[in-house]
Amino acid sequence: MRVFQNCGLTPSYLARLDRLAPEGLSFQERRNTFLDDRFGALHLLQPVLAGDASAFLTCANDGRLQGRWACEHGVRRGATPEDILLAQIEHHRTEVLYNLDPVAFPSSFVRRLPGCVRKTLCWRAAPSGNADLTAYGAVLGNFPSILDSWRDKGCRAEWFSPAIDPVMSDYVQDERPIDVLFVGGYSRHHSARARTLEKVAALAGSRKIVYCLDSSRLTRIAESSIGYLLPLQKYRRPRIVAAIAKPPVFGRELYELIGRSKIVLNGAIDMAGQDRGNMRCFEAMGCGALLVSDAGNYPEGMIAEDTMLAYRNEKSCLEQIERAISDWSAVRQIAMNGRIRVDEIHTKARQWSLFQAIVASL
Repeated sequence: MRVFQNCGLTPSYLARLDRLAPEGLSFQERRNTFLDDRFGALHLLQPVLAGDASAFLTCANDGRLQGRWACEHGVRRGATPEDILLAQIEHHRTEVLYNLDPVAFPSSFVRRLPGCVRKTLCWRAAPSGNADLTAYGAVLGNFPSILDSWRDKGCRAEWFSPAIDPVMSDYVQDERPIDVLFVGGYSRHHSARARTLEKVAALAGSRKIVYCLDSSRLTRIAESSIGYLLPLQKYRRPRIVAAIAKPPVFGRELYELIGRSKIVLNGAIDMAGQDRGNMRCFEAMGCGALLVSDAGNYPEGMIAEDTMLAYRNEKSCLEQIERAISDWSAVRQIAMNGRIRVDEIHTKARQWSLFQAIVASL
């Protein structure tokens, strides 16, 4: 199976990759830097991570990366990102396309694929407005309710899951000086999570609380000294959150930070309903931290009071955090159980086997 996987990178991560892989590197060198940093590795298929000759990986919205490939392969100047991606797929002689950025490359793109492509799949674990993904052979995701919403739009949808990155074991530490870590976004649009983050931030006076938040340009302006003089209130985070906010972290830097944390706090965004199992759950447990997350329907191996702790509301969350920090020697066993269970269940081998089975069924 000649499989081609495309990733979409966030603006914040692209800035990090530019620092790690400055201009002048070849396509292969920049891609290797990306792979070594492990960003999004939970979604990368086993042959891609192993460097299998039949597998190809690119990040189509990385202008530097794609520009180098285009230059090295004689693609005309001014080619669009879509044209470069199509050229890569044809050059690779792709049989199976797996796209992690389908909103940027929807059905109109699929219809332009070269004849060598036999099967098409994409990952989308979120509602996406009017995005048309019906031309894909299957939309994959691990939130059943969102899969149902894709089926309602006329797509075939199949359950699929992230898998533990094998290098996470290098970041499991005994000493964990950070009491609570949260990494992600703060938004009033996700009301339940926002309220919880505010309550936990109030513990910063007595506990080591670390928030690494990805903020928009308008938020950064709104929270500047000049910004407080402007009518930008809706873009400002509560002062108690902004006071402890640090820049976002990614890849191995994220693994290292989780490895130094007792607790990783997680909270589903409002659109998820009762489905749970976002990437942070896998990252937290894979690096040996105690996952404290909101109650709901979790993937196999993520079980409240056995391999993680769950909370019902802000008050319950604070109680679980205080319980864990105050009696860490006892609660730590739950974190250890979690690491063992996800490492047994959510393996790259199992993920690849399931992917092959889905492809065979199309």
